[in-house]
Amino acid sequence: MADLDVNPAFWRGKRVLLTGHTGFKGSWLALWLNALGAEVVGYALPAEGEHPLYDLARVGETLTSLEGDVRDAESLARVVREHQPEVVLHLAAQALVRTSYREPLETYATNVMGTVHLLDAVRRGPDRPRVVLCVTSDKCYQNRETDVPYREDDPLGGADPYSSSKGCAELVTAAYRSSYFPPDRVAQHGAVVASARAGNVIGGGDWATDRLVVDVLSAYLANRTPHIRNPRAVRPWQFVLEPLAGYLQLVEHAFDEPENAAGGWNFGPALADCQPVSYLVDRLAAAWGDGASWHHDRQEHVHEAQLLLLDASKARRELGWRPRYALNDAIEHTVAWYRAFQRGDDLAAFTRRQIGAYQQLAAA
Repeated sequence: MADLDVNPAFWRGKRVLLTGHTGFKGSWLALWLNALGAEVVGYALPAEGEHPLYDLARVGETLTSLEGDVRDAESLARVVREHQPEVVLHLAAQALVRTSYREPLETYATNVMGTVHLLDAVRRGPDRPRVVLCVTSDKCYQNRETDVPYREDDPLGGADPYSSSKGCAELVTAAYRSSYFPPDRVAQHGAVVASARAGNVIGGGDWATDRLVVDVLSAYLANRTPHIRNPRAVRPWQFVLEPLAGYLQLVEHAFDEPENAAGGWNFGPALADCQPVSYLVDRLAAAWGDGASWHHDRQEHVHEAQLLLLDASKARRELGWRPRYALNDAIEHTVAWYRAFQRGDDLAAFTRRQIGAYQQLAAA
């Protein structure tokens, strides 16, 4: 299939429910949907952190923002019922591995039961969305620590609460799809239920503690040297707009070919951009300049996977999706955002310019 782009004509006027719109990826996606002309309702907890992208980019000015918790089943069901979205993009989650070790109950309640609550709200609603996309993680797979990239039909699992919760969310999504929304009966039940598994996302506006790029660039902003705990770990790094483009293209595909769109989908970079943490940090330091460097933190830490690769050939083949930025481009755009923050630039305008530049590159 030839490369396809996100289609503004498709999204113009579409009613979209976006959970987790106050988070890192959710904020970027809300801004992009607004630029495409969609009518977005966001449902999430208040933005956290000292400098949330949601506030800096004034995301709340571009959509109907509802404060709520996906662990509250009745509240979520009421939002689905009252707003009757045509598309649901479910991004609300507890998104940090180390936090999951400290707060496993909250992690499972949010990531697993939050998904149950959403899908059950759709099941019970009289006017169902045409497409429901549940976003999980590349860490949903049973990680064998091999150099073979994971495909969508590989076993699910997880050695830590976060990864396990994402595998469970995938199983929940598959069970609801099989039981209530089978792909061969879309004409009867009306909904396509799919899931998306993205690689490690980098980009401006992420301030979550215990994320690599955040830790490094926050240290540089404070004129400190960051300490890196796992420099040999290999991850599928990609710019934040890459998987978001995949989500949007998948939804468009689901409207055109509903039976083929249901199921799980990987969105990851080319294998050349699956690099060790040390590679990424070296290039972050070089892009930052000012003599920036890093140290290896050799203390003992909780277990994290050393090797994780994604096979995104299904999305390339069926959707025409492919990454537009190489890893070095993603690093440059990420550092540029934090430099803009340091200068006190208008970050709403800057973030929208980065979205516009990505769209122009895709169109070209």
